[in-house]
Formats: sequence, structure tokens, C-alpha cells
Amino acid sequence: MHGGAKLRTHKLITPQVLDQLHSATHFAPLHIPLALTLIASAQSIFPSAAHYACFDDAFHSTIPDVASHLPLPQRFFEAGIRRYGFHGLSYESLVHHFGAELPERAIFAHLGNGASLCALRNGVSVDTTMGLTPTGGIPMGTRSGDLDPGVFLYVLRNEKLSADELEDLLNHQSGIFALSSGESDVKALEGRIRSNDPDAALALNVFGVSVRKVIGAFVALLGGVDLLVFTGGIGEHSDHIRSLAADGLEFLGLTADKIQIVPTEEELQIARHCRRMMLKAR
Repeated sequence: MHGGAKLRTHKLITPQVLDQLHSATHFAPLHIPLALTLIASAQSIFPSAAHYACFDDAFHSTIPDVASHLPLPQRFFEAGIRRYGFHGLSYESLVHHFGAELPERAIFAHLGNGASLCALRNGVSVDTTMGLTPTGGIPMGTRSGDLDPGVFLYVLRNEKLSADELEDLLNHQSGIFALSSGESDVKALEGRIRSNDPDAALALNVFGVSVRKVIGAFVALLGGVDLLVFTGGIGEHSDHIRSLAADGLEFLGLTADKIQIVPTEEELQIARHCRRMMLKAR
């Protein structure tokens, strides 16, 4: 869940936290309203229980100014327009998985219908691909990822789309789905590639190469890499995408022995946080 500018750590849900979540809806209009509905239902069913909110961007609160600031006038940053990053609970679960064995310089790639990468130094997030919203970063199943701002100007001026229509285009009609002419399932697209479908090949090539370019950039940022981890449905199960993402990067020191596949445990990580907060409250 996106906590907006004011909620950057996991918290006990109080009326104040609910108010802050309602005021942050514009940061994640696809996610926060659903989360608020779920919270209301849970509080109705378990009125005497403590309820906690775990924020998917909290892990990235450590990224430095050079990564969090967008090249816009300062008033936008003060209004909360900044890089937040997401999949933090997934990345936290990987940090927990490796524990003391996690090396200094790591890159985690959470590749699913929503996809992002994170650069970590000593288990701490120093940069990530998603930005203000989960729509940003690399192309995804149905999301565009980052685009030249001129694309938005063209669409607004020539297609005459409303803000809601533009949001639907970027979140539900773009990415792999758009490039493949209507399919976002990677396994299905791999089958189409075996039948020599050029649209399927283009879609997965764009996705895989986008991941590879970020890995290269993060290796440069970290000054090398000790570990690359693939997780998420695609990251764990698609040899084809992992090959597109990592092949050819040996010259950067990314050899096969540094690459691992680890299942994400987001739900278990949420449980760990809730248990910690419950014990702290006693």
C-alpha cells in the first residue's frame, strides 16, 4: 500500500492514519481506495483487534536525495511529488531471507505483472525503478513504465483523453499487453514466440532488455555487484526473461555464480512486521 508523503513507516491503524490515507488517495488511485475498503471490512469483522498498515514504499525511505528528487520545481517535492518506489515488502523479505549472508552490493529484480528493480548497499535500498506511483519504471504487464513527457502532451492534445482515460491507458492498455497486441501473460507469449510470432518476441525483448539496462545502471551505481536476485512470478519462473535480462553482463562482473532465484514472501513479511509492532505495543 502507498502511504503518500506522510506515512513512510509501518503503523498501527488509527483514525489519524486513516485520514492521512484518505488524503493520499491521489498518489495511488488504483490501490489506496481498495486498501481503505479492506481496512474498513476488517475493522468491522474484528472490531476489538489491533489493525496495522504495512506500506510497500517504506523500504525505500532510505534512498538518498539524488534518487528521490524529480527534476521539477521544489514546490512539487514539498507537495509530495518524489520517487517513492514499491515492492518494498518483497525486497524486505529477500533481505530477511539472506540475513547476515547478504553481501554489500545487491540488485533485486521483482518481475511480475508489476515489475521493478532495487539497488541495495548493505541491505539498504539506495535506488529503485518505480517512482511516484507503481506505473513508473520499466515496462510491465499492462503498465507503460517511464515515458517521454512529450507522449503525454501528444495524447492529451491529439487524443483529447481525460485524466481518467489517460490513467486507464497507462495502467491497463500499455506495456507488454500493448506491444504483443493484447497479451500480458509471459508464459503464453513464450509459446507464441515458439510459433514465430513477431509481436510476442518484441514484447518480451522490450521487457527483458529494459531489465538488463537497469541492472547495468545499478552495477555502475553500486560500483560493482555481488548478488543479483530474481523474484516474482516472472523472475522465478521464466528462463527466457532471466536470460534476456542477464546475458552479456559478464563484462560488468555479473557471473552466473552471483545470480540466484528466490521466491518472494510478501505476506510473511507483513506478518513479521505486524508481530513486531504487536510485541512493541505490549
